[in-house]
Amino acid sequence: MRHTISILVENKFGVLTRVAGLFSGRGYNIDSLNVAPTHDSSLSRMTIVTRGDDATVEQIVKQLGKLIDVVKVIDYRQGDYIDRELVLLKVATGSDNRAEVAQMAELFRAKVVDVQPDNLTIEITGGEGKIEKFITLMKGFGILDLTRTGQVALPRA
Repeated sequence: MRHTISILVENKFGVLTRVAGLFSGRGYNIDSLNVAPTHDSSLSRMTIVTRGDDATVEQIVKQLGKLIDVVKVIDYRQGDYIDRELVLLKVATGSDNRAEVAQMAELFRAKVVDVQPDNLTIEITGGEGKIEKFITLMKGFGILDLTRTGQVALPRA
């Protein structure tokens, strides 16, 4: 089962290494990891997506809470939250299919952010389902390159 964990940490050297070390040292895999400063420049938020049963994730959360410089750990399986991901993908196009690719992007509320003679670069944000469906559709045109930010999340309440 997929789990999303948010970790509020002090913005100090070595924090990311300690968090990643906890996962690797215990054989836990990280599906995605996103780290960025918050509105308070002394704090950063890490959003980690991992897979495991409830007991495993509960153990991860407890161990994260014991790490130096960790302020707060939230396991989003216990509450309502909003998550999003940003994807940039470069799709092969020519004069024959450029309009069709642009129209599909518009249907998904994606934005064409760069136009080249033989490709379009598209930016799309949303939940995992929306992103995966769009990528699947674009594969038919030929994805030349793709990058994903990983999931970010905040609680609703």
